[in-house]
Amino acid sequence: MTRSQPRRARGTVGHAYSALNLRLALALFGLVVMTVLAVFAFAADVTWLGVVCAILAAVAVVDLVVIQRRRAARHREEPGVRHSLFE
Repeated sequence: MTRSQPRRARGTVGHAYSALNLRLALALFGLVVMTVLAVFAFAADVTWLGVVCAILAAVAVVDLVVIQRRRAARHREEPGVRHSLFE
């Protein structure tokens, strides 16, 4: 069976197992979309949907914090190196 990431393998600063810049862009997109949908859901009195969207927006914020910490660690390890969106 082929896996994209070996079992129990962890990414390091030098060899990440996710494209951090792309992940950052997707988390930002998710945060904006879920926030807008939550506002519209609360305005339309669909409270349960607004709560679900607000929870997903909070998950996106946590993901943004994790991504930024990993990007900062990568920047400390490789100062001055610019990474593309897919690295």
